[in-house]
Amino acid sequence: MVLDKIKSVYIHIPFCKNICAYCDFCKLFYNDSLVDRYLAILEKEVKTRYKNELIKTVYVGGGSPSCLNSKQLKKLFDIIKIFRLDKDIEFTFECNISNLNKRLLQILKDNGVNRLSIGVESFQKKILDNIGRKEIPSFKKINLAKEYFDNINIDLIFGSNNETFLDLKKDLDCFLKLDVKHISIYSLIIEDKTILKINNYVESSSDLNRKMYDYIRKVLSCNGYIQYEISNFCKKGYQSRHNLTYWNNNMYYGFGLSSSGFIDNNYRYTNTRSMKKYLNGEYVSFDERLSLNELMENEMILSLRKIRGISKKVFYDKYGKNIKEVFDVRYLKENKNYFYIPKKYLYVSNYILSDFVDLENK
Repeated sequence: MVLDKIKSVYIHIPFCKNICAYCDFCKLFYNDSLVDRYLAILEKEVKTRYKNELIKTVYVGGGSPSCLNSKQLKKLFDIIKIFRLDKDIEFTFECNISNLNKRLLQILKDNGVNRLSIGVESFQKKILDNIGRKEIPSFKKINLAKEYFDNINIDLIFGSNNETFLDLKKDLDCFLKLDVKHISIYSLIIEDKTILKINNYVESSSDLNRKMYDYIRKVLSCNGYIQYEISNFCKKGYQSRHNLTYWNNNMYYGFGLSSSGFIDNNYRYTNTRSMKKYLNGEYVSFDERLSLNELMENEMILSLRKIRGISKKVFYDKYGKNIKEVFDVRYLKENKNYFYIPKKYLYVSNYILSDFVDLENK
């Protein structure tokens, strides 16, 4: 089995000034002294675990890493300087709309960030209120970000239980006017332990959500966006290289609270969600060595999220087997080089991907 070296790093900054009602990521309210303590331990974790590989993508997510103050941002970027960074690095930083200003954008640019991911979600107040977002996005702030960065992603959430097709059309009109290079779309899912779940939020119709998904795909495609993954669209040449690390089942580091990593060819780990344990240096809450079958399952599940699908050659080069020798591919399409999920089934792809789980017990 042959896998590439680790080339990607994810860093989790769990702090937020506001907790969104739908968010199930590891997060907590911003506390100045706690942030300082967290960054000190983050530095120790990086120095303990990083093995001096050449890093080609860095992604700082959260939480809302953009809520850190100038001193804390400097500390964070000093930590990132520990890594041996490729000259052609893709360096993504997640930003909250409320934090966008000239000072922050200049700090990010001066420290090597070259890609922003901005949580827009919607321009409709009634939808934002429904999902617990406090600020209506402004064209002015996003256009300001475009003065500093060419490569910008914005997120769209659809399928809240008070959203109509007219609302969705208005949102898409706004997103297209912004003319950013990358758009990620997410159907609203009610996750355990979120505010929406606790408040017994009633999900919208799955049939309506599917129609909305298909409509979004059609509109974005007609306006120059290439769909390259189930939930991701970009202008030509602007695929997220970091996220492709995950979907190609390549190795990566995860640092910080709740982050996950895949290293040493078959070792996966997930860090603790407990701030107390993390600050005590108890980083990992779960780890495992994956069997060959589990690695091949992951390869299928992750790679088939991509529109072009899974490469027959890459699979054989990694595992020494042809895909058809291992998996029942009756529900997939194929061409000379790839197996892939037909576009009309993308919205229900999870049902297809579940067929590739638990190979050892089949």
